[in-house]
Amino acid sequence: MKKIKLSKPVLYAGKEYTTLDLDLDGLSGEDMIAAEQECLALQQAVSPVAEFSKSYLSNLAARAAKVDSDMIRKLPVKDFAYVTLVVQDFLLDTEGPPGEK
Repeated sequence: MKKIKLSKPVLYAGKEYTTLDLDLDGLSGEDMIAAEQECLALQQAVSPVAEFSKSYLSNLAARAAKVDSDMIRKLPVKDFAYVTLVVQDFLLDTEGPPGEK
């Protein structure tokens, strides 16, 4: 679990967020597909390689944090960029296949 401290509190749906807990290891292939389908349903631009799409990465981050994807998009720009980069780094880990590190 990756705990991210936000640069400033974010108020969303009556709740104030000062941190996000990203459970990236708890995600499944179904979460990846659902994040991509959400992009398509909302007509959000998706890169030909989903792992380079901020929309896709933010939707996946929302699933990892167990929050609405709209909440992630309300983050201050630097926090949004950092959160999506954390997800991207997790997905594109180049140290070898899972279980062989």
